[in-house]
Amino acid sequence: MWDGVKVKAQGKINFKNNYFNSVLVSIIYSIFFIASGSSAKGKADEVGKDIIYDPDFIKIMIIVLSILGVILAASFLVKIFLINPLEIGCNRFFIVNQYEKANIGELSYSYKNNYINAVSGIFLRDLFIILGLFLFVIPGVIITYSYRMVPYILAENPTVKGVDALRISREMMKGNKWSAFVYDLSFIGWYLLGCITCGIALAFYVYPYKLNADAQLYLAIKKQSGYTV
Repeated sequence: MWDGVKVKAQGKINFKNNYFNSVLVSIIYSIFFIASGSSAKGKADEVGKDIIYDPDFIKIMIIVLSILGVILAASFLVKIFLINPLEIGCNRFFIVNQYEKANIGELSYSYKNNYINAVSGIFLRDLFIILGLFLFVIPGVIITYSYRMVPYILAENPTVKGVDALRISREMMKGNKWSAFVYDLSFIGWYLLGCITCGIALAFYVYPYKLNADAQLYLAIKKQSGYTV
């Protein structure tokens, strides 16, 4: 069985060996994934006050909803075709960083290597997680951990098809979901430190350290499960 303490220790060493690149990639990772989950809600509130008193309320509302629909659709497409491959590129960086000093150029890896597999793999992962969350929180969390390794599998071997990446991740995480959950909980103190420092410690230490450790966790579970991705 893999050892969480050793995983974190090795992740920390590899983080410190490539500190600035790790911080930069983790900031890029954070910005893109926070942005992909946001919406244009604030603008809708602004428009609402004016159209309530407008005689052509229904027409204006249709136009506004149509515009918002286009914005949401565009955001959805950006998430699928731009951000999903970038997630794999970020994970690729941290996997490579466990062996040598990784280069920022790893971020573009999925755009150049079997792009469709990257897009389909992360799309299917997100779809199953969302469906799981609709079934209540606990099934959603279990599914999230089942498919945790999907971006790492695709980052290490872009020839793996999206559906196969999901299957491999499920098999790798059998018997490892609870341990991975406990491992994630062990970072709570670090996240609290990040909050106390107004996010400074989070950006410049905690998050890049965690992402390096997560890549080391993937390698440990892969070795334990006997998979050669």
